[in-house]
Amino acid sequence: MTDTAAEHIAVTNFRRYLRVKTVHPEPDYVGAEALLREFGRDLGLEAQVHNVVPGKPIVILTWRGTHGKSLKSLVLNSHIDVVPVFREFWTQDPFAANKVNGRIYARGAQDMKCVGIQYLEAIRVLKLQRGYMPKRDIHVMFVPDEEIGGHDGMEKFIHTPEWTALNAGLVLDEGLGNPENAYKVYHGERAPWWIKVSVKGETGHGSQFIENTPGPKLQRVMAKFLAFRDEQEAQLKAGVHADGRPFSLGDVTTVNLTMLSGGVQWNVIPNQLDMGFDIRISPRMPLAKFRALLDAWCASEEGVSYEFIQLTPCNFVTPLDNNPWWHALQATAKARGVALDPTVFPAATDSRYVRRARVPALGISPMRNTPVLLHCHDEYLDESMFLEGLEFYTALLPRLDEVVDPTAEDPKLWTLEC
Repeated sequence: MTDTAAEHIAVTNFRRYLRVKTVHPEPDYVGAEALLREFGRDLGLEAQVHNVVPGKPIVILTWRGTHGKSLKSLVLNSHIDVVPVFREFWTQDPFAANKVNGRIYARGAQDMKCVGIQYLEAIRVLKLQRGYMPKRDIHVMFVPDEEIGGHDGMEKFIHTPEWTALNAGLVLDEGLGNPENAYKVYHGERAPWWIKVSVKGETGHGSQFIENTPGPKLQRVMAKFLAFRDEQEAQLKAGVHADGRPFSLGDVTTVNLTMLSGGVQWNVIPNQLDMGFDIRISPRMPLAKFRALLDAWCASEEGVSYEFIQLTPCNFVTPLDNNPWWHALQATAKARGVALDPTVFPAATDSRYVRRARVPALGISPMRNTPVLLHCHDEYLDESMFLEGLEFYTALLPRLDEVVDPTAEDPKLWTLEC
């Protein structure tokens, strides 16, 4: 372990934040709020805390711009909470933020406390060291409960007057690390649908051949779901974008059987069996088209129905063509000699709620040549990569500050429903 005496202040603050145990099921939001307020005071930022749900604070630290509300603001979002750990599988204490051979080990090191601190430390450099004055307001926002769906965090917050008052023009949010030499940039997400398929039929003694029992019907319907899964997996392996980039997971729709239930006794044929599916629908697949497939698969057998456990009713992406926010990000990366890989996020983040509010969102966690360790044992981020990310945001914020606000006449330029 390395002493913090001589380390970069950004690294020290990163490690302090990691030590706050904001782990589910009982995140220490009180401790996190106190520390974030301290960071804001240190940088001379305005602080607001909104408890849309009691005990689940949304902390906003604001750097006021010279042009006020005449320009749309930048919102730099990150989530406070982290997922549980299995301590026996960690070689380091997951909440000690130990630094070993340059690697900072902690739950949240990649997902995503690094980004929240990089935002703030970029402001330190620009505001306190370089004397930069932004034109537009810059809000650094820390939200709760993203790791459990964001339902008491961002999902509710976008319906409040406090969200409207932010006057957001662009939201930056989380991405993923990348083992390759590029930063991943996410401009859309797959829509999560969780469904329960119920198959009803005749019952009877387990020793008989009885017609119209649930088992064979379940098998035939399941085969339709899994055949589609095979088709999508083949597309993932063979698909290529127009610019020659191979498909990524976000470009296809995954269908996975995750639950099977039913039966009352070994020698009794049940009158109902149930299947659970986790479905993630790519923006390349219109939701109405996939809904029609579900209807057809279940209508192919008598007594089969489905219900939604989770339904995403619409899916918005942030188009990159003619998008000056994206162009500013590209220019920053090019000037730093870093490649960008624009793609669709394979799972879900709070950006889906932002886009649903018709505000463009781009997800990026500037980590390259880095294994993807979010939610893994021994999650870590290399100190040098953390500092590279800090330098990236320090260069990016002034470029975003110079973007000419989009016109309101063309909302499709900023959010597109697929």
